[in-house]
Amino acid sequence: MLELKHISYTVQEGDDKLGILNDISLTIDDHKLVVFTGPNGGGKTTLAKVIMGLVTPTSGQILWNGQDITPLSITERAKLGISYGFQQPPRFKGLTVRDLLTLASGNEKLSKDQCCQYLTKVGLCANDYLDREVDVSLSGGEVKRIEIASILARNSQFMIFDEPEAGIDLWSFTRLTETFEQIHAKGSATMVIISHQERIISLADEVIVVGDGAIRHRGSAQEILPQILADTLGSCPVLKKEANA
Repeated sequence: MLELKHISYTVQEGDDKLGILNDISLTIDDHKLVVFTGPNGGGKTTLAKVIMGLVTPTSGQILWNGQDITPLSITERAKLGISYGFQQPPRFKGLTVRDLLTLASGNEKLSKDQCCQYLTKVGLCANDYLDREVDVSLSGGEVKRIEIASILARNSQFMIFDEPEAGIDLWSFTRLTETFEQIHAKGSATMVIISHQERIISLADEVIVVGDGAIRHRGSAQEILPQILADTLGSCPVLKKEANA
């Protein structure tokens, strides 16, 4: 179980302090699929990075299975079973896809068949990718899917995915959502997914809407999706007009 207690994060902007996250408290139970959604710049990614240790909160506490992990590094949190998939994954010249999956799994004898299973789940063919380097020769969507495959290979207890749909074609997106469903059905991991996609939001046990650095709404997908739609219509006169037509 993950607990965030009174998490705040401020940055200095000239002579003023800007609040990116403002006193956020929430609990994410084991084996749940939780979606963070909300307007761009609202604090979703910063909140996820606080969980992973990529951002150090100005105040507050993070507990993982009762342990205070607030002062722990990214590496230490990874060893505890927490993984993070970036919105724009890094590239590694000289490192092949097979190397990355092997490192992620911790199994030096990871077989081609096992690699194939991970890559197939994100819509990639092992024969086409295993010996390719994770460098600029790959498209953004390809790197994104390979990173997600590496997270699956880690078999982490707590998986964070930052907009996994970004840069991915429709067919691969379908494969990806099926993979999320399978992981959730197995109950093998807790997942936090940052997404604006209705299909991913509909998979969630709980949807948390983050805006202006705070939690604005939270509830089931059935409860939150109509609110999101209402907020969207309310902010766009054209959409509002079409909806009332």
